[in-house]
Amino acid sequence: MPLHPLAEVFGYPFDNLSAEASRFRENRLCPFGNKVPNCTKDKANSPLGICSIWNEEDAVITCPIRFRENWIIAEDSANFFFPDKQRWTTLTEVRLVDKNRKSAGNIDVVLVSYDNRGRVVDFGALEVQAVYISGNIRNPFEYYMQDPAKNTNMDWTKRPNYPRPDYLSSSRKRLAPQLIYKGGILKTWGKKVAVALNKGFYNTLPRLNPVSKADADVAWLVYDLKTNEKTMRYNLVREETIYTKFEDALLTITRSEAGAVDDFIDLLQDKIDRKLNNNTPPDTETIDAQF
Repeated sequence: MPLHPLAEVFGYPFDNLSAEASRFRENRLCPFGNKVPNCTKDKANSPLGICSIWNEEDAVITCPIRFRENWIIAEDSANFFFPDKQRWTTLTEVRLVDKNRKSAGNIDVVLVSYDNRGRVVDFGALEVQAVYISGNIRNPFEYYMQDPAKNTNMDWTKRPNYPRPDYLSSSRKRLAPQLIYKGGILKTWGKKVAVALNKGFYNTLPRLNPVSKADADVAWLVYDLKTNEKTMRYNLVREETIYTKFEDALLTITRSEAGAVDDFIDLLQDKIDRKLNNNTPPDTETIDAQF
């Protein structure tokens, strides 16, 4: 395991010092189908070109654009949304509004099937869930970028705010709201949803109740990054697909598991004891004795 958090920088492993990798770093390029050739993550004029970070020995995807490698996420979603051999295409960042014309957010990717005249036949929504980072990732990134060859084996372990994947915030602040607001509208319309996410992220979620593909509203597309020794890069590989019902998955993800109520009562008792002790009036006998 490396002594720093950087797994992929501008699309290439941190220790890939080939001419191609150097060109992408020097020009701040994105190899995964960003809306422009350059990386635009965080700041367009000073992009944070981190595609994935280390979590022990696993590379965890922290940029949603990273999932677009070869657009296998679109192909896997289409296999869930549409019949075989159906014509389809993709539209990115499509605005979704509710009944009152208020925005419910943008859908990451809408897959649209169409007939031989180009008329819309059906559609489905693909949400891409990268992982939030806790700690400071820009500092090690900028230090590495000063001289990638020299800083490949830098030791960042003793630095403050060491970056790590924040799975809890990723699910509560990103995934759950996406399902509630956008997923609720799509469910009302009778449309299916696919969710692409990293294996490590999926493994932190509560266990979902699987159903058959035919009965499912949601397909959870679970991916991992695998080393390609020939290209000296990581490839996005689908590990598994889990099919679920929408309401059941939403309830499972948003519901907290209750601990023991006695533990909470003990906490309350401790706080009450501290409060009462702090508010105890002075001992008047002790005070009078001084005069």
